[in-house]
Amino acid sequence: MRQDPDTTPDLSVIIPVLDDERALVRILERLDGRGFEIIVVDGQSTDASLAVARQFGTTTLSCAPGRGQQLNLGFAHAAGAWIWLLHADSEVPDATLDFLETLPLQPGWGRFDVHLVGSSPLLRPIGFLMNLRSRVTGICTGDQGMYVHRDLIEEIGGIPQQPLMEDIELSKRLKRHSPPRCQRLKLITSARRWENRGVLPTVLQMWWYRLAYWFGADPERLARRYYS
Repeated sequence: MRQDPDTTPDLSVIIPVLDDERALVRILERLDGRGFEIIVVDGQSTDASLAVARQFGTTTLSCAPGRGQQLNLGFAHAAGAWIWLLHADSEVPDATLDFLETLPLQPGWGRFDVHLVGSSPLLRPIGFLMNLRSRVTGICTGDQGMYVHRDLIEEIGGIPQQPLMEDIELSKRLKRHSPPRCQRLKLITSARRWENRGVLPTVLQMWWYRLAYWFGADPERLARRYYS
C-alpha cells in the first residue's frame, strides 16, 4: 500500500481506530492493491491495531482518542487530492472502490448509502431512513463514508476536532459550499454495537444526542455522557 514517492495519490483514505484490530485487517485487505494512500490514526489502542496497520505498510499516526482529532491529524499528513473518511468496521464493495478511482478533478463532496448488517429486522428500515434523511437534509454520518476534496476541507479550516458529532459538524460546514453527492453505491457497516446496546434504544439515543447538539449542547459534555 505504500505510494510511489514520485507520484501523488488521487485519494487518501483516513481510518481512525481504537481497538479495531480485527476489523482493520479486513478493511486493509479490501483496500490492498488499489493504489490509494492509506493513513491509520490510532487513538491509544490497547490491542494490536497499530501493528496490523504497519504490517500492511500504511502510514501510521497516534494521538489522544477522539475521532475528530484523529481525522484532522490524518488530513494534515494526507497527500491526496481527495480525502475519504472511513470507519474501520466498514466493508466496501468493488463497485464503491471503482467509483473512488474515478473521482472528478473539480472540488466537491459526497457520501455512500449505508447498509447495516445484523440479525435485527429493524436494521433494514433504519438504514433506509438514514439514507433518506441524508438526501433530504444534506447531513451525512461517518458510517456513510464521506469523501471530500482537500480544497474544501482547507476552505472550512480542517476537520472539526470535537470528540462527538464531528461528522454532523463537518457536513454543516461543507453544505455552505455545496450539497453532498449522495451516491446509491453501498458501504456496508456491522450493526454489532447497535445490537449489543439494543437497536431501538441506540437509535433513540443517537437522535437525542443529535437534537441536543442541534440546540447548542457542548460536544465535550455530550461525549463524556456518551462514553460513560
